[in-house]
Amino acid sequence: MTAPQTTSVDQVLEASVWPSDERIPLIEQTVGGLLTERAEQHPDVMALVGTRHGSGEQQRWTYAELLHDARRVAGGLLRLARPGDHVAIWAPNVVEWPLVQYGAALAGVTLVTLNPALRRGELSYALRLSRAGVLLHADVSRDYDMASVAREVGGELSELRDLVSLSDTERLFDEPADLVERSAPDAPAMMQFTSGTTGDPKGVLLAHRSLVNNARLTLLTAQVPDGAVAVAPLPTFHTAGCVISTLGPLWCAGTMVLIEKFEPGAVLRAIGDEGAGVLMSVPTVLGAVLSAAQHADAPAPHLDTVLVGASTVPRTMIEQVQQMFGAWVHNLYGQTELSPVLTLTRRSDTAEDLVTAVGRPIPQTAAKIVDPATGKVAPLGVPGEVCARGHSQMIEYYGDPEATAATVDADGWLHTGDLGSMDSRGLITLTGRLKELIIRGGENIAPAEIEVCLAAHPAVAESAVVGLPDETWGEIVAAFVTTRQPASPELEDSLIAHCREHLAHFKVPVRWYFRDELPHTPSGKVQKFLLRAALTGEQS
Repeated sequence: MTAPQTTSVDQVLEASVWPSDERIPLIEQTVGGLLTERAEQHPDVMALVGTRHGSGEQQRWTYAELLHDARRVAGGLLRLARPGDHVAIWAPNVVEWPLVQYGAALAGVTLVTLNPALRRGELSYALRLSRAGVLLHADVSRDYDMASVAREVGGELSELRDLVSLSDTERLFDEPADLVERSAPDAPAMMQFTSGTTGDPKGVLLAHRSLVNNARLTLLTAQVPDGAVAVAPLPTFHTAGCVISTLGPLWCAGTMVLIEKFEPGAVLRAIGDEGAGVLMSVPTVLGAVLSAAQHADAPAPHLDTVLVGASTVPRTMIEQVQQMFGAWVHNLYGQTELSPVLTLTRRSDTAEDLVTAVGRPIPQTAAKIVDPATGKVAPLGVPGEVCARGHSQMIEYYGDPEATAATVDADGWLHTGDLGSMDSRGLITLTGRLKELIIRGGENIAPAEIEVCLAAHPAVAESAVVGLPDETWGEIVAAFVTTRQPASPELEDSLIAHCREHLAHFKVPVRWYFRDELPHTPSGKVQKFLLRAALTGEQS
């Protein structure tokens, strides 16, 4: 499992193009095939720890036990669907989720992953778009009656043939399916939905080969050791949860400790009780765990590796995690369309790199920065759109060839819609979203640059910067801020002074909005379109 480490391509770049590092070969494997391989090699190693749906009972599976139960789920699914069909799962982080993920892979069906917080109309939209024939659902999550909503929606959709509760073990499990390979590495394994930072989600079809290699190469690049125990509080319906947090430990024959409901104290206890070395996180999760550790009576448990992504990580948070847990912190960047990781920082990167950049691409992936207007490669250090090409990119936006063609160009480059720059070492620094670029009086302003500046202010917990229409300037800069202390005119003055010290005058926000919290997608990204919509509503 262990492969030689690669931390960089041994060259100095002359333009914003990172060539694919092919020193670690790809593996041609399916999700089900990898589970089968691990169960044969490490039958008695603990593979999965988590909470049963309904009962709340914590249960453990060795790799042999996990494969056996996944085969039973595959047997149940093959009574309801045929290989190639779409089967949806609508549930929180219960252990049935990875059982279904592996069972679907062994059955050769495409798993459609759904957020358990979806309301009736949202659920109906996702099921219609995905053309799922079977819905596997939890009965309840956080007092939300999911079973009733599933029945209501099921009665409206002609293509949805079967509803199966995760508590209905007689239907969910059957005689173990044989281990005949029903899929292929390049076949669809999963349909994920885009995060909804800009509007209606799209269904992203991802291949087995992409998922397996993305998880594998991410953990190899982060130098996660074989047999690692990983605590996984991130939602399983998102790629960070069901790819990096699930297939990552599978690759290194380690243990996934699945957290059903995020609570910082529970995560800390899991790290200590299970002897975990890895924590999967986003800044909001990491900040809460860090705060709990700082206020706990007992010393913080040791961690070897913290993987964090989705938004800007403040310098103070990184430093405190290193001091509190003794962990290597890796800043990750990616998106659903890339299975999901494109870049991450290495252990060889400097402290400044860790704060300002999202790292270099993982092996077997090329990246470049292009001028959005011309499509030409940008000079080093000049912001443009981040593009990627390689094994991890999506098959398509399901049922939407126009959107697919608009995202993947004729040369096979996937256009992320993110703005960033690249230095001579290949390190990418994000500067915002292409659609979020603020143009004030002809000056291009990247929101992420201002957000990084605000993150360095001790009073700022989180920020989101947007452009607002203005008759004089075209757009002006506005900042939404959550703070560690009560908002006041003095605090606003302090923030303005801080920005003026570090930013050009035209980048300093002129509108300040203090909020108790900011709206996030389940993957931790701020939904700026909701902030704009709320502001429009307040002003109308």
